Amino acid sequence: MSAPFLAGVIAGYGVAVPVGAIGVLIAGLSARTSLRVGAAAGLGAATADGIYALIAVLGGAAAASLIAPIATPLRWLAAAILLILAVLTARAAFRKPGAARPEKPTTATRAYTGILALTLLNPATVVYFAALVLGGSGEGGGVWFVAGAFLASASWQLLLAGGGSLIGRLLTGDRGRMITALVSSTVIAILAITLLTGA
Repeated sequence: MSAPFLAGVIAGYGVAVPVGAIGVLIAGLSARTSLRVGAAAGLGAATADGIYALIAVLGGAAAASLIAPIATPLRWLAAAILLILAVLTARAAFRKPGAARPEKPTTATRAYTGILALTLLNPATVVYFAALVLGGSGEGGGVWFVAGAFLASASWQLLLAGGGSLIGRLLTGDRGRMITALVSSTVIAILAITLLTGA
């Protein structure tokens, strides 16, 4: 149990630690809403990583070869969604706190399902896990590899949510919220463009 679990933990941190668009979204949600919402979003990302680890353990090379032909359209879709999120986040930065909000308030459930769906749009994650499993890192571990990957990803995403919540508490004024929303939207837009260009 311990070797496959440890391999899963290392793989989970390997895929989760590089802070990309999802990490920025999680921290930004926590900063703008609450730790509960940010934590739910983080668990959505971790669930997607766990699903992809499971797919890799069960199907490995077959799953990677099935996803390869649609990887580019999925990357475009993910980039488009990120650009929309960047625009919505920037727009929210200029909204007055008392202004009417046409969109629904962000709930923990909506944050979880939204981030889960967005994270699942990244087919590179299943390829990453499949390469590790086929390379022997998760060999024979099955459920323990998947559990290690999920728990590692979850712990990192929750750390990001906690950090975002802390920043949100430190920057509670209108100007602070505007600055963090603009920085978040800029980073998300840059990551979306990078995703489109394949850089």
